[in-house]
Amino acid sequence: MHTVHVHFLPELVDDGQLTGKTVVVIDVLRATTTIAFALAAGATSVIPCLTVDEARELQSRLGDNAVLGGERGGNRIEGFNFGNSPAEYTAATIGGKTLIFTTTNGTRAMQTAEHAKRVVLAAFVNLSAVCDHLAGEETIEIVCAGTNRQITREDVLLAGAIAEQLLRDGAPATLNDQATIAIESWTRFTRELAENKVPLHETLRNSSGARNLIEIGLERDIEIAAQLDQLEVVPELDLARWRITSAE
Repeated sequence: MHTVHVHFLPELVDDGQLTGKTVVVIDVLRATTTIAFALAAGATSVIPCLTVDEARELQSRLGDNAVLGGERGGNRIEGFNFGNSPAEYTAATIGGKTLIFTTTNGTRAMQTAEHAKRVVLAAFVNLSAVCDHLAGEETIEIVCAGTNRQITREDVLLAGAIAEQLLRDGAPATLNDQATIAIESWTRFTRELAENKVPLHETLRNSSGARNLIEIGLERDIEIAAQLDQLEVVPELDLARWRITSAE
């Protein structure tokens, strides 16, 4: 019996609900997408921080091989090496380095899962890799980061895609209502794609998070985040060391 619960926002997770569980954290636009790109490009690890000051203090202690990445209000933080755009993270820029990373929504969602058994990060770009990695798990909690404490369509769609793939074996499943809604949303999208050939990035453009990116000139990030199964990397958060590395 599979159990898949989806939480459309970190604020919708009950106290203790993630304790000892396998958790998937989603922030399509853009933290989990960007972290996947950074690790695929050869970053040795990613250290998520809640605050800018925490990130800067950590970088000063770790030295030159640690670089700063992240955003506030969608834009690169002053003095940081990188923003939160996936295309910034290449083998030439991040290979062999430790990335200290802070974002408005994604790193906060990760903090929600600090007492989990394990935490992996999912995006559309590594959807199948994540689902294959989790195939043996019986109970999975999926936490969507949202945008500024508001539910976002892109995160709900990805949650639905993950849940749908995990349940394809036809085994009996227990779903919460948010998981059912997410699966229905993803199923509706795939049907519309087949009928009207509207690509995923066009669908994502209508979300609040995407509109924010378009307003600040980062529309290309939406297209990158909507590329299905571009990466094989599965970022996993080591809860004891609080570092994200590629899962074995």
